[in-house]
Formats: sequence, structure tokens, C-alpha cells
Amino acid sequence: MAEAALNAQDAFPSITCNDVDESIRFYTALGFEMVHKMEDDAGAIQFASMRAGGVTVGLGQDDFAKGKDRVKGVGLRIWINTTQDITGVAALASAAGVKIDDGPMALPWGPMAFAVTDPDGFKITVTNPMVD
Repeated sequence: MAEAALNAQDAFPSITCNDVDESIRFYTALGFEMVHKMEDDAGAIQFASMRAGGVTVGLGQDDFAKGKDRVKGVGLRIWINTTQDITGVAALASAAGVKIDDGPMALPWGPMAFAVTDPDGFKITVTNPMVD
């Protein structure tokens, strides 16, 4: 019998951050909450799991072993789907200090969305695919 194709149940992107505390503030302002953290001996956060609804994102402090000037976030966009009103979610994020790059607006194929960029250059689009 042939092996079955991947039947994924979830995804957990993990982002390497220049300043994990700044990234925690950004994702908290976007609407995530910290559900787990690991600290070093001095109490500095080295890794945090952030969750919003059913989506979890890992944030890890870069140790800069590959250099402080390496570019992050190029060629990657994280899509977050919600059933919430996109205009309202964008307004809450903006009021909490998140800079909205684009939107809220209807995407060319119909649903409402807005886009943001996290502190390390990772692109995020929040969309309600049920609205068209």
C-alpha cells in the first residue's frame, strides 16, 4: 500500500527576531497573546509562543551567529484567516500601534484584508475569506 500524502493538521511558523521583546510587543498589538516563553539564566526571553485564536507563531531571539546584517522576511508572507470584521480588527491593531501597510480593502478576488509588516520584515495579511 502506498504512503498517504501529507495530511497536515496545523502549521507553526517560527520567526527569528532581531529583538524578541519588540516582536512580542508587535504581535501582542496585532492581537496575539503569549502562551509560552523560555528565558535565559538572566530572565531575558529567548523564545515565545504567541497565539491568536487557532494560529500560533513562534518568536525566537536571534543569536546573530549568521551575522547581524542578514535580511529576514524576504519572500515570505503569512496569511491569517479570520471570520471577524477586517475593518474592526485593523482599527484595533492600528490603535495598539501597528502600522497598517495596506487596507483594509477588498482583494481582487473578493475578500477583505489588510497587510502589516512585523519588526523583522515578515509580511502578514489578515483576511476574512468568507466575505466577498
